[in-house]
Amino acid sequence: MSNVYAVGVGPGSPDYITKIVEAIIHSSDVVVGYKYTLKTIEELLLGKEVYEITMNTQEEVYQKVQKNLGKKILVVPFTGDVNFSESEVVDRLIEIFGDIQIVPGISSIQVAASRAKVPLDKSKIITMHISTSIEREKIELQKALLDGFNVVLVPRPWPKEPTKHFMPSEIALYLKKNGFDTTKLKVHVFENLTTKKEMIFVGTVKDLEGKEFSDLSVMIFDQSKLDSYINFN
Repeated sequence: MSNVYAVGVGPGSPDYITKIVEAIIHSSDVVVGYKYTLKTIEELLLGKEVYEITMNTQEEVYQKVQKNLGKKILVVPFTGDVNFSESEVVDRLIEIFGDIQIVPGISSIQVAASRAKVPLDKSKIITMHISTSIEREKIELQKALLDGFNVVLVPRPWPKEPTKHFMPSEIALYLKKNGFDTTKLKVHVFENLTTKKEMIFVGTVKDLEGKEFSDLSVMIFDQSKLDSYINFN
């Protein structure tokens, strides 16, 4: 069995760390993660060999840890759920360490859907939080809205490269440019979910134009209608 774990630690509040993930972190020797993610689990890191990484340093750190890991247990924590918006990094961990164990966590998309009372089984889930092209995801967003689905969307913060920056304001302008009546599209934007800084915006897509939101944002386009079991009797 592999001694390398990729684990989800929830959206930000320590209350959303599952017991199994907490136990794995307790049993680990080495922890490698981003600043925000490490902050979420800081009370579990006492006595651990901890490496804080950025997008620019992660490759160097992973390679260094791999050379010296031996039989030590390594945990790489991810904000939210490992299986959502993290495939690029997880694939690289597999390339470096070989077999790894993936343990899911609670995602911000689940929390956002619950806050908005929008069912995931009637929604399309789209992440633009990737480093490669998002043109396919943009078309997917248009199609989902035209087909009447709710959309749970993770935008892409990239302020240093405006052409790649695709946050709520840019998304609103994109949809308007492509013929959508953004004055009639209801949207929720959730920032810093489950933390003391949590903020919720509710309005129309048109209202998003020119507004700035946190890097830790989730959008929900709400086209839902109540459709309970009583309607089928």
